[in-house]
Amino acid sequence: MTMSAASTLLSGLRTRQATSPALIWYGPAGERIELSGKVLDNWVAKTSNFLVDELDAEPGLRVHLDLPIHWKTLVWALAAWQTGCTVVLGSLDEGAHVDVTVTDAADSGAEGTVVAVALGALDLAFPADLPAGVVDYAAEVRSYADTYMEGARPDGGQPALEVAGPTAARELNGTVSYGSLGTLLEAADDSAEVLLASAPDLPLVLEEAVGTWASGGAVVLTAAGVEPDERVLASEKVTKRLEA
Repeated sequence: MTMSAASTLLSGLRTRQATSPALIWYGPAGERIELSGKVLDNWVAKTSNFLVDELDAEPGLRVHLDLPIHWKTLVWALAAWQTGCTVVLGSLDEGAHVDVTVTDAADSGAEGTVVAVALGALDLAFPADLPAGVVDYAAEVRSYADTYMEGARPDGGQPALEVAGPTAARELNGTVSYGSLGTLLEAADDSAEVLLASAPDLPLVLEEAVGTWASGGAVVLTAAGVEPDERVLASEKVTKRLEA
């Protein structure tokens, strides 16, 4: 996905889906969080600006996402692609420049910058003391702008995603270039389905979410172990379920 393709995807979220649901999260404590297309784009923009200003993001920066299936994980992936970074999933390798984690970061093993992410919707800071040098995402991100000015673009052959270990994703498997991601995005139709994504396979969730948003649809994302009942499926108007 070239930068223009990433921008096109996010532009659709903040225009044709500006006030309609784009991402709905059901958490382990029963919480429901709804992000319209504009709000989702704002979170991605803030995170993109955080990446650039705080972490010196540029095309080629390797960002390891040590995060569970969560709405903030999707925000991070979109922000990394918007800024031209390479998203690394699976085991942390020595080449990652930024390690994004939900732990207190004491044992991350990262040699580069470590970012601790609080997953609580209302968390204004990480809910534990952090080691010196670890960046607190929740405490910093809200101060950044709601819009992102596109910078340098990666070339089509640059890795957009690297996945360590097996995955059920049909397209997002192994090392995926920006050009390949662009092809995936362009193949989306206009079905505008509401996707229920509850698979444990993050690359598969990313693949299906990107296709759903590209078609103007919405993603209902659930935490591990959370199975929406028929009432929820009906109220969210789910039309497609993700099968791992």
